[in-house]
Amino acid sequence: MSGRVVIVGTGVAGATAAQTLRREGYVGEIVLLGAEPDLPYRRPAVSKELLAGTASFDRTVLKPVKFWADNRIDLRPATRVESIDTDGATVRLGTGEMLGYDSLLLATGARARSLETAATRVHTLRTRSDVTALQQAIDVGGSLLIVGGGLIGCEVAATARGLGAEVTLLNAGPALLDRVVPDSVSELVRGIHVEHGVEVENGVVTTQLVDTGEGVTATGADGRTWTTAVALVAIGSEPDTTLAEAAGLAVNDGIVIDQHYRTSAPGVFAAGDVTTGFHPLREGFDRGQHWNTAMTSGAAAAKAILGQPAGPVEVPWGWTDQHGLSLQFAGWIHPYDEIAVDGTLESRDFLAVALRGGRPVGAVAMARPRELRATRALIAAGEPWSAIPPELARVR
Repeated sequence: MSGRVVIVGTGVAGATAAQTLRREGYVGEIVLLGAEPDLPYRRPAVSKELLAGTASFDRTVLKPVKFWADNRIDLRPATRVESIDTDGATVRLGTGEMLGYDSLLLATGARARSLETAATRVHTLRTRSDVTALQQAIDVGGSLLIVGGGLIGCEVAATARGLGAEVTLLNAGPALLDRVVPDSVSELVRGIHVEHGVEVENGVVTTQLVDTGEGVTATGADGRTWTTAVALVAIGSEPDTTLAEAAGLAVNDGIVIDQHYRTSAPGVFAAGDVTTGFHPLREGFDRGQHWNTAMTSGAAAAKAILGQPAGPVEVPWGWTDQHGLSLQFAGWIHPYDEIAVDGTLESRDFLAVALRGGRPVGAVAMARPRELRATRALIAAGEPWSAIPPELARVR
């Protein structure tokens, strides 16, 4: 197969798609466009190793410059796409260049949600450049207020404490990480943060962030205030659908795709955090927001472009590192699920499985990677809990 595939987005979805095209025998042109000035890199490192300063940026790069050249992938960092013409099958670059395509893959990812504020000491964290600004602010100020108790908020809280900063974490929800773990594990995570000196306040809706000239003051809906040298807003992300919407593609909390990663426009595909599609295991629409999901969807979208089957349905999974502990999670956990636990949360060596109608639908684990993988396979197969393998027999 020849022609030209244009990929917009140099995150892991776009980068993986480019690599997969070549690996699967595509001989045509591949143009990989990214607005960021850097080589494709591991974005999970942003809130951990890069912010902590324990790894150089070079160690987070997915592939060196030579790899892209050797594989005839025309990688163009610092290149912004201004618009897409789906009728003419062209994209217009910020340089004014018009680039035609036979297939177009949108992997534009997501951007950090923010709160309306004029405070210059308030940051968000999504890219390498964000890391530098936040790191310098923490070094100078010595104290950090985090708005948001999700993955980024909790990871930065742990990293900042490791850097010696005083940390206050304000979470609007009732529990930390409540979108990916059950209440009991949320309470464990909270306890770990408190042990390490993080002030955690759940149920605080932040209504205002004000730059005082010497720091940032946050005001909660209940009237309480907190003041620190710098603040981070970590209230989740929103899909970057700007190009897709302007081009007239169907969008609904992400670019809408079918099971073959096709959008509503012919010849245009999408993958990664920017997409939403029907997930048969969830029996509803789902927007994956984890590194592994982006990587697998990038590979699957590349195969779809080549007319190959996308492969089996993936159960989303991810991990988070906080205060020297690693927590893995998979599937979808809801408050009304029955939770079965093997091991103990107190020992920080456990597997917790969410059961719905007798079937596993989600899992979370510490120090149990093998068991988590096995449970994820059960979720994917839709197997009842009675079909569990021997290594999980203790969990009932």
